[in-house]
Amino acid sequence: MSLTDLVIVTGMSGSGKGTVLRAFEDLGFFCIDNLPVSLVSRFIEGINTSGGEVERAALGIDIRAGEGLRDIAKITADLRQLQFRVTLLYLEARDDVLVRRFSETRRPHPLAGDRPVPEAIRLERRRLRHVREFADEAIDTSNYSVHEVKAVIMDRFRSRPRSRGLQVHLLSFGYKLGIPLEADLVFDARFLPNPYFVRGLRSLSGRNRKVSKYLLSFPETRQFVKRLADFVGYLVPFYLREGKSYLTVSVGCTGGRHRSVFVVEELARRLESKCLALRVRHRDADK
Repeated sequence: MSLTDLVIVTGMSGSGKGTVLRAFEDLGFFCIDNLPVSLVSRFIEGINTSGGEVERAALGIDIRAGEGLRDIAKITADLRQLQFRVTLLYLEARDDVLVRRFSETRRPHPLAGDRPVPEAIRLERRRLRHVREFADEAIDTSNYSVHEVKAVIMDRFRSRPRSRGLQVHLLSFGYKLGIPLEADLVFDARFLPNPYFVRGLRSLSGRNRKVSKYLLSFPETRQFVKRLADFVGYLVPFYLREGKSYLTVSVGCTGGRHRSVFVVEELARRLESKCLALRVRHRDADK
């Protein structure tokens, strides 16, 4: 079988599916948007008889698929029995962000009809709830520009390992910019001493050695990082046992620049030998 990677891109309207599909195209994926769910299996059959021309593909399937969305979980489960990797990628954003995007683009929401946009968004979120729960990975685009969304896709899918094991994403963020919707586990680092109020450290990030040295000078920091690494390491085998493909561990502080960044970097260093695949992202470190 020529196909090695299939990504099904779905999620909330206005969350950036078009941008994501263009990013996959740049990565060399064969992309189709708005494919009816009933045609997914026939698409795969067509690839199998195409002479090995397509190795990686991305399909955009969203609320426009109508009643067919109810079958996406079963179809995805069936595809996972075949000899290639299948990833159900769910895109989302906060309601207020989606309302603003529809207002700026002046495009109608697929479920709007006679409904106001906020009501259509709430209805779509309810209808997609089961898809969100079944997804392998979710990305919250609320705080990302178009270029940042593309960069996230490039980072995650450019050279990911062929293993079907668990991929652990460590994400730092700032609470003042909102909790990431894609987070599976959220930990609060705001109780740690804040380098923001220390002269000479405010302009630096948690990746800087001076900030690290300052934070590690406190026993509560050392204990927190150690216990958190032990806890996440303890959980990884259980997520693997359940067949989960992705686990997003998020650590937040007030601005997402110092404490959370430091903790994520320390977690990455301590978990490197325990996780099958580890990626680090600092959402708000440069904002």
